[in-house]
Amino acid sequence: MNIILTLKAAVQAAIHTQYAENVADKDVQVLPTRKEFTGDFTIVCFPFTRITRTKPQEIGEILGQYLVANCAEVTAYNVVQGFLNLSVGDAYWKGFLGEILQNENFGTAAPTGKKILIEFSSPNTNKPLHLGHIRNILLGWSTHNLLKAAGNEVVTCKVVNDRGVHICKSMLAWQRFGNGETPQSSGKKGDHLVGEYYVAFERAFQKEYADWQLTDAANELWLTHPKAKESDSDTARHAFFKDFYKNIYFNEVSELGMACKRMLQDWEAEVPQVRDLWATMNGWVYAGFDHTYAQLGVTFDFRDYESFTYLLGKEIVDKGLTNKVFYRRDDTSVWIDMTDVKMDEKLVLRSDGTSVYMTQDLGTANIRYEKYKMDGMIYVVADEQDYHFKVLFEILKRLGEPYAAGLHHLSYGMVNLPQGRMKSREGTVVDADDLIAEVIALAKSESSERGELAEISADEQADIFRKLGLGALKYHILKVGPKKSMVFDPSESVDMQGQTGPYIQNAYVRIRSILRKNTTAATTVLDASAYQNYELLGLEKDILQFLHQYPSMIVAAANAHDPSDVCNFAYTLAKAYHRFYHDVKILGAESEAAKQFRLALSEAAAQVLAHSLRIIGVEMPERM
Repeated sequence: MNIILTLKAAVQAAIHTQYAENVADKDVQVLPTRKEFTGDFTIVCFPFTRITRTKPQEIGEILGQYLVANCAEVTAYNVVQGFLNLSVGDAYWKGFLGEILQNENFGTAAPTGKKILIEFSSPNTNKPLHLGHIRNILLGWSTHNLLKAAGNEVVTCKVVNDRGVHICKSMLAWQRFGNGETPQSSGKKGDHLVGEYYVAFERAFQKEYADWQLTDAANELWLTHPKAKESDSDTARHAFFKDFYKNIYFNEVSELGMACKRMLQDWEAEVPQVRDLWATMNGWVYAGFDHTYAQLGVTFDFRDYESFTYLLGKEIVDKGLTNKVFYRRDDTSVWIDMTDVKMDEKLVLRSDGTSVYMTQDLGTANIRYEKYKMDGMIYVVADEQDYHFKVLFEILKRLGEPYAAGLHHLSYGMVNLPQGRMKSREGTVVDADDLIAEVIALAKSESSERGELAEISADEQADIFRKLGLGALKYHILKVGPKKSMVFDPSESVDMQGQTGPYIQNAYVRIRSILRKNTTAATTVLDASAYQNYELLGLEKDILQFLHQYPSMIVAAANAHDPSDVCNFAYTLAKAYHRFYHDVKILGAESEAAKQFRLALSEAAAQVLAHSLRIIGVEMPERM
């Protein structure tokens, strides 16, 4: 049942009957009636003036009379300045309520026949997942759920950045400072252990660099540099070594830097000792990552590894050279000129024949299409890479790839804590596991203060605290539109009175408590005859009208790739139900019909709350 479609068809029939004209579906606007006017839905009459050659007010009157006489769902109408407000009878809303209750997947659209691949969570194997990764992971996973709810087949994947100098830093530090430490010997998660050695390398390098700056060689370098002639102050000298020379030092002077570069060269040469260490330490990290993903309830259909993808894309470059999409410079490097679309010239293959990230992404996209023949591909990557994806999509378009039109970069802003930004190399990041533990502990503290779980077992309590904590974390992250930067405040996320996950979970728990206390047979709630003659209150109809918007909201949110729309819907529904619970008696209703209707309405609200939060990955507790 969809009253919007019914009203649109009825309006089209009315215009054809009354004016002998046809009106396109897109020109029939059906909107919720504004609260200050009487009615449930409003028809905008202005688009019909051209074909009817009459005034909007007159059109509204003619259409209103026709609809009351010929559309069973419409019981009354009024016209306000060219807007036709229609009242829909209780019978429709009761039938719609029954539809929700008999369809546990209400809100899930019919299959579209489309296949979409979504890439998210592309971590480096030199450190554990942190708060920034959490936003990426939750945004990717909830968008996956949202696209599935909208009727699409969805494939999830991630790229693991498992090679490069940054990986060698952790490996080298473990070789020099690790004394054979393992996750088993230390009792540490593998990704945490490897991350500690990444930080250890940076500290060792900073000390080496600081010591070197006190040498005669460093002083001579500074005195002979043009910047020293501009200013001989200690501040200028410090800025020179901190901002300008640091990378040069690492690549050309540093013993640690040289050792890292040699290790990367040995890796590329497949030296067994280096490859074995790399595989071992990456294995530690993968095990740690999998534990974190499991806590978040996230899975992947497949994974790409940069240790493989960095070799991809060269065949595409050859194809592009043949088709004159790319050109070769005198040094034999390969480029693409996109200045005609206000982008610059972009390197796609170095002069030594090695790939750049763009080359890898071209190859990876092509392999994915060959394997999955997807209709669309979404990259969930922070807004720092906006230009990269703009260039990637333009290149694939020029190459004539069949999937180029279906590419989308789901760009998102940074997420920080109230105390500011995080830095991996300095060890100031907030690990994902620590953050998960913190919100669960906060949820436990919040629940324990109310003392409502004392009668259940410790294991059951722990499961409830987990659901509340993770619900708080996921909702707080996802309620903010992806494009906005945000601050995550753990304490604020578990607030029972704000726009939070626990507030919505509490509405669900409240309903489940009411249904448990109901002594009427459960089947009666699904029997519309029990409240056939009940006249709906305005507050009850408001909730039903809002529930009616749920399926279309899911499709719109999926098309926009924006789970925050689902979060906002769930919050508005929870708030409406809390108000309903406060203002209206349910189990102590004035009549049996009123009681049965309100129980059924409560069940429907709980069902949609659970469905909507399931999309953003939040589980509902039965108690809290």
